[in-house]
Amino acid sequence: MQNPDWDDLRFFLALCDAGTLSGAARATGVEHTTVARRVDALETALGAHLFDRFPKGWSLTAAGTALVPYARTLEDGMHALLNAARGASEVAGVVRVSAPPALAACLLAPRLRGPLARLPGVEIDLRAEARTSDLMRRQADIALRFARPTSPGLVAKLLTHVDYALYAHVDYVASRAPAHWEFLGYDELQRDAPQQEWLDKLRGARRHALRSNDLLTLLQAAVAGCGVGVFPRYAAAGAPGLVVLAPPCPVRRKLWLVMHDDVRRSPHVRAVADEIIAMFEQE
Repeated sequence: MQNPDWDDLRFFLALCDAGTLSGAARATGVEHTTVARRVDALETALGAHLFDRFPKGWSLTAAGTALVPYARTLEDGMHALLNAARGASEVAGVVRVSAPPALAACLLAPRLRGPLARLPGVEIDLRAEARTSDLMRRQADIALRFARPTSPGLVAKLLTHVDYALYAHVDYVASRAPAHWEFLGYDELQRDAPQQEWLDKLRGARRHALRSNDLLTLLQAAVAGCGVGVFPRYAAAGAPGLVVLAPPCPVRRKLWLVMHDDVRRSPHVRAVADEIIAMFEQE
């Protein structure tokens, strides 16, 4: 057994997560041949067969599975070391902020002019993501989430409560009675969202005219007069022609700012988090 190149563990974990060379290559920003070469080098150094190679993907062997928790620990330690190093430097660097697409577009982006001016050494990478970024794996430095995390090592601060209402274009409402309304809602993957559950109960047997996985797409469909939908008030308030309908929507969701405990000690991450918190306190 030889001492492995510790950077090879990064490719090992990327392949564990992706299951395919192409997926691991996208995650690490290299060619798939590089991923294969680095994993082969790790196997040679450790003298262990870590993956079974199949045409549709790579599968961990028993030896590879046993190695994963130790590799995760080393990865977390390296991130902690890098964050500690950044913490000793000035307020400068890239801060990755993950938020749902509608929230990123309607709440965060329009309010970033002031923070960017106050933090000239910081570049904000604002990621509008329907998926949940993995803060434990450092896919984002800061995340805005509707669910408070339970994983150890993550810290959360309640930012605000998001209210919802039923909306349609004024011309749509004038053209038909409520019994003939058609509805706009999330697809099957998001049907358990509390606002969607409420909308489904309200809809009853009436037609679901359009489904989408994206709130802004549904909002634009409502502006175009395609039907009735439930939207957060922050997103629909400025939409042209939309009016609030009865009954009132009782859904009120908590919005959390979440960070890894290690990351929040970095001055540039802490500074961006403080700016986001201030945005909502001013609201």
